[in-house]
Amino acid sequence: MAARKSIEQMHESHWEAHERVEATSEFRAWIAGEATETGSTIETRDPAIDYPVTEVTACDEGAVDAAVDAGWEAYEGAWGATDPAERGRLLFEWADRLRSHTDELALLETVDTGKPIAHARGEVEGAIDTLEYYASLARDQSGDQIQTGDDLHLYTREEPYGVVGQIVPWNFPTWGAAWKFGPALAAGNACVLKPSAQSPLTAIRIAELSAEVFPDGAINVVPGTGAETGAALTDHAGVRKLSFTGSTTVGSTVMHDAADTITPVTLELGGKSPFIVFPDADLEKAVDAVASGIFYATGEICDAFSRALVHEDVIDEFTDRFVETAESYVIGDPLDEETTLGPLTSRDQYEKVTEYIEIGKAEATLLTGGGRPAGDGLENGWYVEPTVFGDVTNDMRIAREEIFGPVQTIIEFATYEEAIEIANDTEYGLAAGIGTERTDLVHHAAADIDAGLVYVNEYGPIRPEAPYGGFKDSGIGKDLGREALDHYRRTKSVYVNLGSPSL
Repeated sequence: MAARKSIEQMHESHWEAHERVEATSEFRAWIAGEATETGSTIETRDPAIDYPVTEVTACDEGAVDAAVDAGWEAYEGAWGATDPAERGRLLFEWADRLRSHTDELALLETVDTGKPIAHARGEVEGAIDTLEYYASLARDQSGDQIQTGDDLHLYTREEPYGVVGQIVPWNFPTWGAAWKFGPALAAGNACVLKPSAQSPLTAIRIAELSAEVFPDGAINVVPGTGAETGAALTDHAGVRKLSFTGSTTVGSTVMHDAADTITPVTLELGGKSPFIVFPDADLEKAVDAVASGIFYATGEICDAFSRALVHEDVIDEFTDRFVETAESYVIGDPLDEETTLGPLTSRDQYEKVTEYIEIGKAEATLLTGGGRPAGDGLENGWYVEPTVFGDVTNDMRIAREEIFGPVQTIIEFATYEEAIEIANDTEYGLAAGIGTERTDLVHHAAADIDAGLVYVNEYGPIRPEAPYGGFKDSGIGKDLGREALDHYRRTKSVYVNLGSPSL
């Protein structure tokens, strides 16, 4: 269903929001603790009405050089001199400052991505929670003493890399930035972060809100395109570690670039995640989990449950319930609190998703959706109805390729072995879900599924305490958890030979 609002009302509310956005910041690059212009800009557009929001500084190779230099100056100076306890205190201070700007940041996220305001607010809160987790973890860092003979004292030190380069995607710009900044700063690195050209506003703003909290140069944000700004960052010899979140295709390019400078990488990439509905599943819970897993963020999420694998005994009932749930989503103005499904983030993504829907119509059975919603006021936005395909087999393109939109496929299975085989028959391995009331099925399936995340009877939550990342083409390494902290540190072994204690 669609929230009713005239096109005039939609435009008026969004133009007012744009005025508030422009009053917030000039949205320049953030380098060495100050807003920086380059003479070049990029336009960010509001996907709900396909209208420009504001212009943002675009960084060239020279600006990236300046940001990396600023990072090294900070690392070799005031920021590098901080101890873990002080880093934790500063992260807490930054998180407190961001919390006081929650509504402002949520508005930026909504007009930049089309994300419903209630969801945007929750994600800003999730970003703050992530920073607070790493603030708590900062002082809980240690090395190891290795037992040897009496003539040797052998221990390890965990040290930061220095300056790290980080690239975040357009679908979760605030939360994604916190996932990068939190562990990197807690470990003692200086950061150069590139937000997506499609949704750069919140990353710039949270960097501005770090002013006078961190030493200048500890946090740098360089907006711009992947081809220019991203390439300058991944090619840079002064960047000692790279962390990238985005598509598998671009992640492969980042990895090739990093190879030239022998730079270690963390990659969080695409997915085609299954949710297995076993015959004993509570169908109400399973339907809600799968719907949340494909329609939250309009399906623009890497761990989306885009393949529902349903046992033959319950597939008819599951499908009926799922279609009903899909049709209950409130499609409308993302600035309205009651909206539960906003537009896709860009024209390019809209064209990609609608092309896949046409492919799906030729391959499978369209059960609901498949077009633009008919609600008033939505004509100019990049809206796609929640779409569900039945009679899908796992060899179809809509079951194998990442669509990144609100498009669900329902696939039938008969045995446990078949369910696991279908679930693992993909180049991706980011996430999976299990719907069952049986403990033995939970633990066996969780072990047998080849994915880095397994959700049981729910979609989420994502907690900063747990590592997040996938297998196979879904990436290398982890965001979140203690493991992410380890990705931003190097281990040094120190051998101290001891003489005789005699006087």
